[in-house]
Amino acid sequence: MSFLTPVLVAVVCILIVWIYKSADRRLQRKKEGTPTPPWVDEDLKDTTDPQQAEEDADEWPEVEESVELIPYYHTRYPEEEMATRSREFYELLRQRRSVRSISEEQVPMEVIENVIKAAGTAPSGAHTEPWTFVVVKDPVVKHKIREIIEEEEEINYMKRMGRRWVTDLKKLRTNWIKEYLDTAPVLILIFKQVHGFAENGRRKVHYYNEISVSIACGILLSALQNAGLVTVTTTPLNCGPRLRVLLDRPTNEKLLVLLPVGYPGKEALVPNLSRKALDQIMVTV
Repeated sequence: MSFLTPVLVAVVCILIVWIYKSADRRLQRKKEGTPTPPWVDEDLKDTTDPQQAEEDADEWPEVEESVELIPYYHTRYPEEEMATRSREFYELLRQRRSVRSISEEQVPMEVIENVIKAAGTAPSGAHTEPWTFVVVKDPVVKHKIREIIEEEEEINYMKRMGRRWVTDLKKLRTNWIKEYLDTAPVLILIFKQVHGFAENGRRKVHYYNEISVSIACGILLSALQNAGLVTVTTTPLNCGPRLRVLLDRPTNEKLLVLLPVGYPGKEALVPNLSRKALDQIMVTV
């Protein structure tokens, strides 16, 4: 009996170790079998957590804010004019394309200011207006931006993005070389503010910050098309922190979209793409 007791103890210990190692191996295989999608970028995550915002008493305003309500004046058009205006606006936006060949010709700064003001009319969660539009015209800064993006994009294409994504991009003839970052007279970098600051210095929650800024980006694209300018929407993967430091932006801002803006180059070519028909994108109930 005295001999069997140590043996049983040893067997139990071996079983426990084996169970833990087996569980660890299964967990490791699970992690390897379902890798995090390579296109997930920390800057592109919406950090809004309404429940946490409610629980964080330090962020509550000391005095409840009040907004004055004023009459809304609306311009109503006859139905025929409504149809004409909506059709003309569609035809204008139907011509919008992602243009990667952008001329060095300068564009009026007044136009850039106006299109950004138009983007700033976008709705936002609790009217927090969680956006910052950084306009870069300095050739030296533009080239530094290009160096950062091309360095990261080469790694993205070679390692991070995955074979399927790279294959899907081949038809568009894109790669990590971004010449337009130098040639475009203006770069607009759109940052989302994951939170703001109240007058007393406390953190101010920015609800649905990414959705709000994305809506502003859509209006900005429409305004650029309306003004006769071109751009290509870019989301510089894994470049946000370095670009934020380069442009001296605070840590509560995360890069969402970068738009090189200007006139199309004389030799500009775009893929001959078609868009989905109305019955493929609209459902009426």
